[in-house]
Amino acid sequence: RANTKTTMEAARPLANFPPSMWGDHFLSFSLDNSQLEAYAKAMEEPKEQLRRLLIDPTIDSTNKLSLINNIYCLGLSYHFVEDIDGQIAKLFNDLNLQDYHDVDLYTISLHFQVFRNHGYKFSCDVFEKFKDSSSGAFKGDIVTDVRAMLSFYECAKLRLMEGDSILDEAFAFTQAQLKSVEKTLEGILAQQVKHALERPFHRGHPMVEARLYLLDYEEECSKFDSLIKLAKVHFNYLQLLQKEELRVVSKWWKDMNIQVIAPYARDRVPELYVWILALYLEPYYSQARIISTKIILLVLLLDDTYDAYATVEEMRLLTHAITRWEISAMEKLPEYIKPFYKIILKEYDGLEKQLAKEGRAYLVEASKQAFQAQARGYLQEAEWRHSGDVPSFEDYMKTGLVTSTHGLLSKSALIGMGEIVSEKASSWYQSHPKILIASEIISRLHDDVMTFEHERERAKTATGVDAYMKTFGVAENVALEEVMKMVENAWKDINEGCLKPREVPMDVLAPIVNLAKMIDVAYRYNDGFTFPEKTLKGYITLLFLDSVPM
Repeated sequence: RANTKTTMEAARPLANFPPSMWGDHFLSFSLDNSQLEAYAKAMEEPKEQLRRLLIDPTIDSTNKLSLINNIYCLGLSYHFVEDIDGQIAKLFNDLNLQDYHDVDLYTISLHFQVFRNHGYKFSCDVFEKFKDSSSGAFKGDIVTDVRAMLSFYECAKLRLMEGDSILDEAFAFTQAQLKSVEKTLEGILAQQVKHALERPFHRGHPMVEARLYLLDYEEECSKFDSLIKLAKVHFNYLQLLQKEELRVVSKWWKDMNIQVIAPYARDRVPELYVWILALYLEPYYSQARIISTKIILLVLLLDDTYDAYATVEEMRLLTHAITRWEISAMEKLPEYIKPFYKIILKEYDGLEKQLAKEGRAYLVEASKQAFQAQARGYLQEAEWRHSGDVPSFEDYMKTGLVTSTHGLLSKSALIGMGEIVSEKASSWYQSHPKILIASEIISRLHDDVMTFEHERERAKTATGVDAYMKTFGVAENVALEEVMKMVENAWKDINEGCLKPREVPMDVLAPIVNLAKMIDVAYRYNDGFTFPEKTLKGYITLLFLDSVPM
């Protein structure tokens, strides 16, 4: 029997993941409600002052848009939704592209970003005047204004599939220019350029980017005293709330005894809470964050069971049990999987009862069905791995979009959001819209590009890169280039999907968009999730350990 066990262990695709670097650190937090209330009270006055500035008719359009941009970048927009919408709608309706004839690149880039960020399709024809009509290249004189180059670079990240080819050129141009001058810059401008080249704002973690924006642009924001005051108190207010949410989730994980049940799995509670925090930072989505973090932790356990421990036969049994979704299905499961299976059923049952009271159990059902599809997708990938087959790129992507997890996670994100998620919004999600497919493509392929070498070392695994090479008969470097082109095109589809008119409110779209951003955060340079010390450690420190000096 000992020999059989040894043989079984040898057949397991063990990954030996690094342990958690946080241990029980966030379990001991105790929320000081009086401090929380003090912060809430301290926000009232600057909030009112900012509201008055937003609707002040004597402020010109550029200063108004600059204020709106700063509010947006600091993560404060949710306090002023109606005021901002009203102001931008008016400015956009009064717009005349001829008025931009004598306007500088920095100002035009600012206007472009604000309108596009808020769903208005501001034409990129305004940038044509910065190109030489005879050569078609950008004019040499614009490169001397680094601030304008930086703003133009951020605009390029908002480009669409159709009609924005000048922004494709602008991205290559501004990136090259900024890289060439980066080492010659000093002070805050050097910091701004370095940060943007490392991680463009529009592809970053919204909460982290907001904190870093305060560091990089505090001087600019200081034009509005109430803005700086509100931003600083707001960050400290959110930090208390979020540390409490992280404590709740950490306690749940520990109480479930996961590290004993599944010692082979990655222990990444703070990292996954940060992942979910990217989806929505508003305090009123606290319940949604807690629910979504629990579900993403169950998905991680599922992933690591299939990918880093179970044999193919055990996976088939688990997939069958998850498809049946009833406690009696547990009998046929291996002993070590039974506690995990029980947790899945128990958690979803609790959510179903909770949401049934609100008449919204259909949201839990959508998440459950996506969870079942996830298990089937993981099994399919394991079958390919087991047989040594490399599927066609089309077959790979059919399964890969499911195992990207973005269908499951975005549907699960809706569960605790409340009345903003109507039955119509849930049906829209179920229709697998283009923007959701784009988010899944980004997740699947960007992850593959950054992890395929590591996966090959562990086992003969079919990734999108391998499937592309096989299907199209191309070399690895060509496959990598083509796959990353697909990722960039998917970003254009995401930008398109955020423009008005939208089929669902922006808050309901946000989980899809922000999940894609988290893939860029985690996989831009390496597998930043499995090895969180590269990126996520710094984010956790910034958000939960460093408070903002008042």
